[in-house]
Amino acid sequence: MKITIISVGKLKEKYLKQGIAEYLKRLSAYAKVDIVEVADEKAPENMSEAEMEEVKRKEGERILSHVQQDTYVITLEINGKMISSEQLADKMDQLATYGKSKIAFVIGGSLGISEAVQERSDYALSFSKMTFPHQLMRLVLLEQVYRGFRIIKNEPYHK
Repeated sequence: MKITIISVGKLKEKYLKQGIAEYLKRLSAYAKVDIVEVADEKAPENMSEAEMEEVKRKEGERILSHVQQDTYVITLEINGKMISSEQLADKMDQLATYGKSKIAFVIGGSLGISEAVQERSDYALSFSKMTFPHQLMRLVLLEQVYRGFRIIKNEPYHK
């Protein structure tokens, strides 16, 4: 399985980089995982609705330029479906079983993801109704993907 995490913005925090590196190392036994960072659009504090949509549109174009036709896209959205770790593992296992070996997880910028990215999404996933920094979500997502593989393989870890 090939997993790509497409995320808006550069990761600057050393502690997040260390955690992400650890999970990438752990995941290498199960899948090829790539992280693609797309530039975030400069956005002033007080923007109109139209300006916010334009920022999301530009970031969305950058995201979509990294999505191949045969890729199953899972977007992280606050209004997506909330599922358990076991359900995520089952989803990943089913995708692999039915020939969807390329999965892209998309983490939008601070304003969320564009309508075009939402339309390309095959599955909208929510980790919580709470808002998290998108940089932190990379680490949380990688941990859950790793947990998912451990569950699929019936290996100890997730309890």
